Order: sequence, then structure tokens, then C-alpha cells
Amino acid sequence: MISNRSEVTAMILSAKVRKGIKWSQVAEAIGLSKEWTTAGCLGQMTFDKAQAETIGKLFELSDEAIAWLQIVPYKGSLPTAVPTDPLIYRWYEVVSVYGSTIKELIHEEFGDGIMSAIDFSMDIQRESDPKGDRVNVVLSGKFLPYKSY
Repeated sequence: MISNRSEVTAMILSAKVRKGIKWSQVAEAIGLSKEWTTAGCLGQMTFDKAQAETIGKLFELSDEAIAWLQIVPYKGSLPTAVPTDPLIYRWYEVVSVYGSTIKELIHEEFGDGIMSAIDFSMDIQRESDPKGDRVNVVLSGKFLPYKSY
């Protein structure tokens, strides 16, 4: 018996390692981006029935685990307020150092509002560079203006 979505995430990660599957292969199988698919497999998105069944076949999941993949998860996967994983901490550092700059420039360009993380896409690519490969991350979110009432 599975008691929560994080147990399914653990099953997926275990099968991924055991079978040598790449996230891009999972994404190709369900027809979505590797970024969204990975977030879903890590418990941050909801799969529809067909997607969940495909994930279930790839990772040899039970019917119960497949059902859990179709339930809206509790989003937010970091175990602490300040992340301790070095890679995730660097993102925290980027926001800490550049967050006010990003906010200022978005407000200057668009006005008072926010960038959606719901109507959103992300693309992560390796960028070759003779001084050392670079991580190229593009975030694209719909601008949502605050309404007056």
C-alpha cells in the first residue's frame, strides 16, 4: 500500500537508475518537454491517465502508483527554506543576488505584476564553450498584472 506521492517518486527514481533511463526518453514517450516531465516524475506535476500509464509501463509501477501520478501533488519539493544541495543553492543565490534586479526590470517593462509559474515553460540545454561547457536555462512565464478593484 502506497501512502503518499513521495513514495511513488522514490519508486520512479529507483527504476530509473536500475533501468538506465534518461529523463529525455521519458519525455519522448509521453510527448512533453523533458523539463515538465521530470518535474512530474519528481512529484511536482499531475499526469493525465494516458501519461501516467506510459510512465507506469516505463518504470514498472503498480496500478496504485499509476493512480497516485494522476492526483494533484503538494508542490514545493525542497526540504529546507535555504537549500543545502550545492546546485540548488546556486539558484537560491541567483535569486538572492539578482532577484531585486529581475523584479525591477520586469516591473519597468511590464508594470506591476508577476511572472506566472503556471503558464510557464523552461528549457535547459548544454552550451559548448571552449572555456568549459555552460548551462543555458530559459524561463518563460506569462505576465500576470495585478488588478485594481
